[in-house]
Amino acid sequence: MIYNHIQNQIIKQKKLFALLIDPDHHTDESLMQLINKANNTNVDLIFIGGSLLNNCIDHSTELLKKYTSIPVILFPGSLLQITSKADGILLLSLISGRNPDLLIGNHVIASAHIKRSGLEVLPTGYILVEGGKSTSVEYMSNTRPIPADKTDIAIATAIAGEMLGLKMIYLEAGSGAKNTLKYEMIKGIKENISIPLIVGGGIKSSDDIKNVLSAGADIVVVGTAIENDLSVMDELVNSTHSY
Repeated sequence: MIYNHIQNQIIKQKKLFALLIDPDHHTDESLMQLINKANNTNVDLIFIGGSLLNNCIDHSTELLKKYTSIPVILFPGSLLQITSKADGILLLSLISGRNPDLLIGNHVIASAHIKRSGLEVLPTGYILVEGGKSTSVEYMSNTRPIPADKTDIAIATAIAGEMLGLKMIYLEAGSGAKNTLKYEMIKGIKENISIPLIVGGGIKSSDDIKNVLSAGADIVVVGTAIENDLSVMDELVNSTHSY
């Protein structure tokens, strides 16, 4: 079970590195290079998905599952990004926004399909925070992110998510964000919840990794930085595991 594995690693005070893959940004060849690199650097988790997906997620997920034993978890930007070929799915509720479709509407539509799929369901509260520029997820979700300096709102939102029974909180500045999330916000949220905290968006260097982890993140997510330069994966994964 993926969730049990995450909890066990947290109990052991170990941090996890999640590689975020957007299939639209890869050919089969570049995806294979990414898989091989992920295997060699001991990436802990693979998240797959994007705000807008044109390529077939079935094919990309099948390729991942064929060549890696790393858990492959759907990070769906829409109902079209659900496939039974993955190991699990982050069932995202965009609790920072007020779009009813992304709070419960789409979940109702997809519920029977997800139940039949056999995927491990990981109910996750998704909190979008302003990261220095407008992002695809902000535009596609039709929601405003929490301002970067409104730590109190972010903390209250995370607490509410846990009270609603969500099993993880995903705090994010959006793919390709200009700025990483503020230390105070990550720290404040971690001190007020007891469920795993995932942090992503704008993480580009080992210093970013250390800052996010020292603030309290249990799982760091990196996508764009590795898409731009595959060679940085070693440094980022090693920084996570050596923390």
